[in-house]
Amino acid sequence: MIGDLIKSVIGPIISPLIDRIPDPNERARAKEKVESDMLNAITSLVQGQLEINKAEAQHGSIFVAGWRPGIGWICGIALGWNFVIQPIISWAAFAYGADLEGMPTLDTSELTTILLGMLGLGGLRTFEKRLGVARTGIKK
Repeated sequence: MIGDLIKSVIGPIISPLIDRIPDPNERARAKEKVESDMLNAITSLVQGQLEINKAEAQHGSIFVAGWRPGIGWICGIALGWNFVIQPIISWAAFAYGADLEGMPTLDTSELTTILLGMLGLGGLRTFEKRLGVARTGIKK
């Protein structure tokens, strides 16, 4: 994703310059060099983010180390309300003759965006576990 973003921004700038190189071998080497430099830049960005994640995870405060799980719980509770709890309460109320028309429903479009982003970051969590740098609990 980051690589596509970098390519979409830098590619249109660099490609016309590379295309002006008359020698096909030099043009191919220049293109290879640019792609290699972009890959190194992306790798550097990802490594930097992993270092930030490690520093946050090692922090003693739950307000720093626990913000991702907190957002996950909020999304989970909200989605649980919308798709499990609220429909069951509405059905039970209807079965007993009560009118619950004013019962709140949450706009889950933003919640699912956040949750899907966090689930994508879960892939990074798996990567951390495979590297052996993942934490197993919250420090107090």
